[in-house]
Formats: sequence, C-alpha cells, structure tokens
Amino acid sequence: MRTRHAIHASSVVRVIVMLFIAMITIFPFLWIFSSSLKTNLEISQFPPTLLPKDPQWEAFGKLLTGDLFWQFLRNTLLLIIGNTVGTLISSSFVAYPLARLNFPGKNLVFSIIVATMMVPGITLITPQYMMFNNFGWLDTLLPMIVPAFFAYPYNVFLFRQFFRSVPKDLDEAAYIDGCGRVGMLFRILLPLSRPVFITIGILSAVFWWNELTQPLIYVNSDTWKPLTVALMTRFKFFDEGPNTVTWNYLMAVSALMILPPIALYLSASRYLVEGIKTSGMKG
Repeated sequence: MRTRHAIHASSVVRVIVMLFIAMITIFPFLWIFSSSLKTNLEISQFPPTLLPKDPQWEAFGKLLTGDLFWQFLRNTLLLIIGNTVGTLISSSFVAYPLARLNFPGKNLVFSIIVATMMVPGITLITPQYMMFNNFGWLDTLLPMIVPAFFAYPYNVFLFRQFFRSVPKDLDEAAYIDGCGRVGMLFRILLPLSRPVFITIGILSAVFWWNELTQPLIYVNSDTWKPLTVALMTRFKFFDEGPNTVTWNYLMAVSALMILPPIALYLSASRYLVEGIKTSGMKG
C-alpha cells in the first residue's frame, strides 16, 4: 500500500510540474491574443489584466481590410512557395545519386555537402550580397528564392537517408521490368518519399514564414517586404501618427503570424515525426 501511495504521489507531482511548464510556455501566446483585443489604454494600465474587459475586434478588422497586410502576406507566400518547391526538387535530385548510385568520390561529395552545414550562415551574407548586387537582384525576392534550386545540405541529408532505407530489391525489380535510373527515381523512390516531402515542406514553410535576417538585408522597398520585416520595423500598417505605437494592432499582426505555423504543425505533425524518424533508419 505504501508503495502504491508513493507511486500515486509521484504521478501527481509529475502532472503538476508538467502543467506548470505548459502554463509558462503558453502564457506569452495568451498574452499576445489577449492584448490584440484590448485598447492601448488597457494594455498600458497597471496592474495588467490577462483578459480584456471589453474585447475589441477593431484591430483585426482594420488589419484584414488594409492593402499593406495583404501585400506583405503575398511576399511571404512567394518566399515560402519558391523556396519549398526549389528545395524539394533540387535536394531530391542531388540525394538520389548519393544514395542509390555507385561512383568514385561519392562519400567524399556527401561529406563536403554535410560539412557546409557547419559554416555559420551569417558569414556568407557579405559575399552573397556582393554577388547578388552584381546580378542586379537586390530589392527583389530572387536572392532568397534562387539558392533553394541548388539544394540545401540538411534537406539533401534527409532525402539521402530515406532513399538508403528503401530496399535495393526494388531497384533490381524495376530494372528487370525495363525501368531506367530516371524511371526508378520518379516511379519508385519519389512516390515512397511522401513523409520526407511533407517534412521538408513543413520545415521550409515555417522557416521562411519566420525568416527575418535575409529579407532585412536584401529587400529595401516596401513593395517586396515580407510580414516579418514589416512587423519588426513596426511599419505603418495604420496611420496613427509618426511616433505612435499602436500596441493592440501590433499584437494583432503577431497573433495572425502565430496561427499558420501552429495550424500547419497540428495538421501534419504525424508526417513530420514519421519523415524525420524514417530518414534516420539507415546510416
């Protein structure tokens, strides 16, 4: 009986600790959504209140009916679509020969690709900026979309590991049926790679939805700014005066930016876990 009571007590303590950690994690999100429904006066009052006394939906209404928000959202979606499509195509094509074909220096090539993951991305900003400036691509989305069509190392790693987990017997059966190497890729491997495609698609979409550094460096005009830059610089979504910070509107933008990644994860979390798990089955 004592042992049973001890186990029960430890379970209760564990649940309490987990609930406490969950509350700490969720609190910032609750504060953002709550503040987006408050007035500026209520946000600045002390002591602060968690729930708004009289919820105000004006910030969301004014935001969603404004042209600037949809312009910035369009730019963000262009970044997500361009990078996701580019990295899925290029990374799968690069990973296929590294996983299924035999040629001299294959392991060396893969080691070099993986080694580039160790290079801090910020160190490449200056040479890339000079290169894209010579191309005349500054103040456009091209410096952030075109590199995706040359494969990202981590995505190549995921595709290669998954391709290596597919039994070689499928290759032999496909060759007997008259399927070449290209047909093997398009008819056998790619259809089996749906978990990896979804995993990389989610990771790419979330990354470019939240990316701030590159747009901040390469984009100057408001025409091509994504939502992250517009939010960080507190761009004038609303004409409230030159030195006025409309915190409730700013919180409304933040709330809208939080929702898509959460919804994307909840809708595809099963594929995300499966894609990462199956990509590490064979070294």
